[in-house]
Amino acid sequence: MTVDTKTVQGRRQLHYDSLDDLLADAEKLSAGDVDVQMMGNWSLGQILTHLGKAFETSIDGNAFMLAAPVRWVMRPLLKRKFLTKPLPSGFKVPRSVPALQPDATPAAEGLSVLKHAIERLKNESHREVHPVIGRLTVDEWNQFHLRHAEMHMSFAVPVDR
Repeated sequence: MTVDTKTVQGRRQLHYDSLDDLLADAEKLSAGDVDVQMMGNWSLGQILTHLGKAFETSIDGNAFMLAAPVRWVMRPLLKRKFLTKPLPSGFKVPRSVPALQPDATPAAEGLSVLKHAIERLKNESHREVHPVIGRLTVDEWNQFHLRHAEMHMSFAVPVDR
């Protein structure tokens, strides 16, 4: 049964200040030392894989792109929100971007994908245009990635054994 992720209660409240904060949280949840209750439709491995692949689209480009005039309108409306506020859940990844819709993936494999993507973000300075809000600096892209990660990782809730 599919969960309506817009209405899920009991998600974690997260804020990552850096890619290293995100990675530390992902490693902790993936280590197997804690049980993790998934509150949405994806496993932890799927979330980590999705984030890693999404991060890499900021370097390599994205198959999904709003038309430039729409991005010009959206930029002043959404840029500050997307970079500083929690992203809403419930957005459906466009079918034109199947790489961002991960298959069942073990957490360890997803963590590997995420680690690789974070290393690329730290070591490569080239960034593509954001598909909705247009051109961003490296720091702005990283802020967007952290807000995106907070939303997805909020569905992975550690539980006491």
